Amino acid sequence: MTLDRTQFKQAVTENTLRSCQLFMVLPAADIAAVAAFALTKHLAKGDYLFREGDPAHGFYVVQQGRINVHRVSAAGKEQVIHVFRPVESFAEATLASEGGYPADARATEASVVLLIPKRDFIELLRSRPELALRMLGSMSQHLRVLVGLLDDLALKDSETRVANWLLKRCPRPLPNESVVVQLDRTKRVLAAELGATSETLSRTLAKFRDQKLLKVSGRTITITQPRKLDQVLRQHLGEL
Repeated sequence: MTLDRTQFKQAVTENTLRSCQLFMVLPAADIAAVAAFALTKHLAKGDYLFREGDPAHGFYVVQQGRINVHRVSAAGKEQVIHVFRPVESFAEATLASEGGYPADARATEASVVLLIPKRDFIELLRSRPELALRMLGSMSQHLRVLVGLLDDLALKDSETRVANWLLKRCPRPLPNESVVVQLDRTKRVLAAELGATSETLSRTLAKFRDQKLLKVSGRTITITQPRKLDQVLRQHLGEL
């Protein structure tokens, strides 16, 4: 049986939703219902999906590409909140608010996202209380991301923030051998997430490299001495 264009689009949308944590436990009929009113949006690299304060039409699921959600300070400095990747959902909090979007969202590469319209989805929630519980779980996960971001930004200098970020990606307890960290974002985006400039991040990595704590090759960072890096972090935090 050959699918026509509409059927193919419906099938692709259902597959994306089924892979999203928010929807993966829903029965096929509910996923089909959401897919039926989901809207597909294509963005070129650098295109904005929405800006802070724009009317909230619904929330989104990334189908392809990456979406950088960030805020811009009065001084013009961009602070990355999170970079959302395929089958991740974001902006669900707008379902419970009459206000606009609380941040900016921009495609960091050519992307395709699904808009789940607010009005249609709320109607579905009224008949599917278990989906409402899933929404709370998803929003709680986003809250944990924000709390982690605040914790990182509270650290007093860039060296501490970079060391802390790297150590969070090491197994526990910290091993004696090297740990390889593959960056899934550009160094510019990582710097913005850490509240630093690209130049500051490069200087910090170079300093750790000179101290024989790590090696950098493209997007691959090899932490050669995880335990010693942990000691450096603790010294900066005044815990030693």
